[in-house]
Amino acid sequence: MNRLVLLLSFFMVLCSCSFSQPKSPQPITPGAYNLPAYLPLLKGKKIALVVNQTSEIRGTHLVDTLLSLGIEVKKVFSPEHGFRGQAADGELVKDGMDAKTHTPIISLYGNHRKPTNEDLKGLDIIIFDIQDVGTRFYTYISTMHYVMDACATNKVDLLVLDRPNPNGMYIDGPIRTEKFKSFIAMDPIPVLHGLTVGELALMINGENWLEGGEKCSLRVIPVKNYDHSDQYSLPVKPSPNLPSDLAIELYPSLCFFEGTVVSVGRGTYEPFLQIGHPAFTDMPDKFTPTSIKGMSNEPPHEGKTCYGINFTKKKNVKGGLNLDYLINFYKKYNRKDFFKPYFNTLAGTDQLQAQIKEGLSEKEIKQTWEEGLKKYKTIRTKYLLYPDNE
Repeated sequence: MNRLVLLLSFFMVLCSCSFSQPKSPQPITPGAYNLPAYLPLLKGKKIALVVNQTSEIRGTHLVDTLLSLGIEVKKVFSPEHGFRGQAADGELVKDGMDAKTHTPIISLYGNHRKPTNEDLKGLDIIIFDIQDVGTRFYTYISTMHYVMDACATNKVDLLVLDRPNPNGMYIDGPIRTEKFKSFIAMDPIPVLHGLTVGELALMINGENWLEGGEKCSLRVIPVKNYDHSDQYSLPVKPSPNLPSDLAIELYPSLCFFEGTVVSVGRGTYEPFLQIGHPAFTDMPDKFTPTSIKGMSNEPPHEGKTCYGINFTKKKNVKGGLNLDYLINFYKKYNRKDFFKPYFNTLAGTDQLQAQIKEGLSEKEIKQTWEEGLKKYKTIRTKYLLYPDNE
């Protein structure tokens, strides 16, 4: 018991350390840091975690922290890119055993995206602690939805350790339509949803979006001293192909290019920091994609020089959702095969592609989103845990 008290005191000191600089004088502290708030809930319970490389407390993984405090961690559920974040985009993540802790790992990526009844058998609580970047097509929130479904069915509690949203000041994009529901668009929310994972979990539960309208027994440990307008620099890459704050800021705009013939720089060390195509030889910047272990296997235009834009060389890059890059590259390419079927899946609707082909401007396209976003914002206010800039 004395050892536990000493360890808990040590982690409480770590929690008080600065993590990222908000506008207020107090440091932003992710929910995982607030051990006194959730450790008593775990004592004597059989625990599983949904975690990856971002699930850390001042450089120590949450799994290692809980095991050191005597918590019975029965298994780890691993999302896209794996438990330690070492799998490339789209790479199959297999079940296995964590070499460091000898904890069983069950993959939730590939054909097994939702925990089965057998996976949850004997568990009391599942902890979800993964850093999100605030966009609908970032698959960690889809994994959370499936975990909530499984918890509701199997009467297992879910504890979400909340983390800030680095794009939390933006709400923009088309609302996902039912026709385009998929793993990268699970819920009827805009591309930039303006929620933390904790707030989104509350919305999924409250709006009856779980299978059969079931409710998950949910508790959120909130971030301390966070405001949705805060700039937040992530201490750990959220995935292999989002290497920097700038890439995370550009991701909502550039990810649409994944559904086109244009490369977003996968197969380089600056993914989502540049866009290009072999045909754009008159453009100033260039890069050549190659397979990079742990980042991108067989990237688009592998071995070919792509010409386009490198955003690290530009000043005052616009955040949020910018359609001008997409519209301008569509006009420049000027061929019918610019869009791939995957584009509508990313957009969550077939309307955006049609609007671009019709020649609508960014302003005209965004005007068509206004009614849906207004309704979404009204729903969103019911689930906010933090001050809002709206």
